[in-house]
Amino acid sequence: MSEGEKKPGCTSTLLLGFELPTIFQSSFNRLVVEESRIGILESVGLGGCLLVDKMLIRIGYDIALNFTFPTAVIHLLRVHPSRGSDLLAPERFTTDPELPVEEYYDRFGNLRGRVLAPPGRLRFTNEAVIRDSGQLDVYAPEATQLEASEIPTDLLEFLLPSRYCEVDSELTDFAWRTFMQAKPGWERVQAVCDFVHGHLQFNYQKARSDRTALDAFRERVGVCRDFAHLAITLCRCLNIPARYATGYLGDIGVPPVPDPMDFSAWFQVYLQGQWYTFDARHNRRRIGRVLMGLGCDASHVPITMSFGKQSLETFQVVTEEIDLAAVPEALVVKAA
Repeated sequence: MSEGEKKPGCTSTLLLGFELPTIFQSSFNRLVVEESRIGILESVGLGGCLLVDKMLIRIGYDIALNFTFPTAVIHLLRVHPSRGSDLLAPERFTTDPELPVEEYYDRFGNLRGRVLAPPGRLRFTNEAVIRDSGQLDVYAPEATQLEASEIPTDLLEFLLPSRYCEVDSELTDFAWRTFMQAKPGWERVQAVCDFVHGHLQFNYQKARSDRTALDAFRERVGVCRDFAHLAITLCRCLNIPARYATGYLGDIGVPPVPDPMDFSAWFQVYLQGQWYTFDARHNRRRIGRVLMGLGCDASHVPITMSFGKQSLETFQVVTEEIDLAAVPEALVVKAA
């Protein structure tokens, strides 16, 4: 297709020559803008005109591990299938050295992979561009809580104790004493988030992999997964199904923080027949969450799990909104 042509149904303004950082240049080459809507024209691997509601987000990572012996590794490094249709092209997931990857879906619907790492360095990289509504997390203050007898049987496990969420502990009595006055449903979950957000101090320096919800409650410190675990546990104590979620969450629509970008953890609760997102760490509705994994707690969604000794060499995560408004006017020409 020549520069002046346009695909059927794509009445638009064409932007040419917009250059992305090197690792993302392959994701697309020409951009289409139509009033408040944004699209991608002739994306790599895609033949048509794709329209995007509000926002494009570049995501990816560079993770390197070192192994002494051949070691099996399970990883959860792909976008969750529920967001797969929002990708503008398939994720460019690679391993270095190049290895066969056995992909499979676990019982939570997560897309996982298994590789046999050779001795030495193994690098995982990924790059993608994903469209997003640009909307804040759903707000449904009238959402009600189901009685335990009404909860679908396939969701009952999200009421039970799990590795990091000790429902069968002192937290049950605490939860009922503290939150029983809140209206069951959305208001009660928000009360839990308010408590956890105020009770725990966020501190990367005090992160540890074996901290449970009860530990966090007692120590009053943690990172995003600890905030999620404590909130999940308190919700389950109150007979609200709750599950752990992890993925990308960039500084979109909020002031940037100086800390290096990382994957994030939040949680979901089941109210009035559907799952809703809550975030006790930030305790505010956010824009641009890109889900990677779901589970009862963090034990079900490790980014990598090695069946042998490993050391971490590199860990870099990218989550950024693509700012099309910053494209110079000189690069904008009218399509024929």
